Amino acid sequence: MPIPRVAHRGRIAALRVAAVTTLALSLVATAGVAATPLGTSPGVLVLAPEVRDSINAIFLRFNKHWNELAETNTLTQMLGTGPPTQREYLGCLVGRATGDTVWVTSWAQARDLKQFQFAVTGSCDAVPNMVGAWHTHPYRAGPDGHALKEPGLSPHDLTTFASGRDRVVIAAWDVDSLDAAIRAGDGAIHHPATVVVR
Repeated sequence: MPIPRVAHRGRIAALRVAAVTTLALSLVATAGVAATPLGTSPGVLVLAPEVRDSINAIFLRFNKHWNELAETNTLTQMLGTGPPTQREYLGCLVGRATGDTVWVTSWAQARDLKQFQFAVTGSCDAVPNMVGAWHTHPYRAGPDGHALKEPGLSPHDLTTFASGRDRVVIAAWDVDSLDAAIRAGDGAIHHPATVVVR
C-alpha cells in the first residue's frame, strides 16, 4: 500500500512506524503467537483451540490415503475418476462477528454433505449462529510420490465467498495450515485474514 502524500517529516515518521511494527510483528511471530495483534489489521479470525484441533483431526482422517494415488496421473486425480482415496470435507462455523473481527467458537457438519475427491457440497443454512464455512484441500499425489498441496483458498473459493453473505471462509490445506478470508463490517473482503488461535 503506497504511503500517502504527506510532508517529508510525516513520511519519515510513517516509515519509522512501519519499521517498528514490522519488527514487533516478526518478534511476535517467532514467539509462536499470532503474527498480527488483534485490532491492528482488517480481517481478524479468532479461532477457538478446540475448533483448530478438530479441523486438524478431520483433515487427517479424510486425507489419510493420499499417497495411494502416486501411480495415477494428476488429471485423473483431479477429476476424481480414479479410486477415491481421500475426500474433501465441509463444516459450518459457529460464532459471532463484530466489525472486521470474527470469533469462531464451534462448528457443525454441513447438511446433505456430499464428499468428492477434490470437491464438496452441503448446506449450512440451518445452523444457528453460523458465521461461515470451512473445507479441506486434500493433497494430490505427485508422480514422485510427494504430496502436492493447494496452500490456501482457491480463486473459485474466493469468488464463491465474495458472492455470498458469510463472514468467513477457511481452507485447511495441511495440519495447522489454514487460509481464511473475512467479510468486514462494511462488506469488504480481506484475504488473507489474520488467524489467531485462542
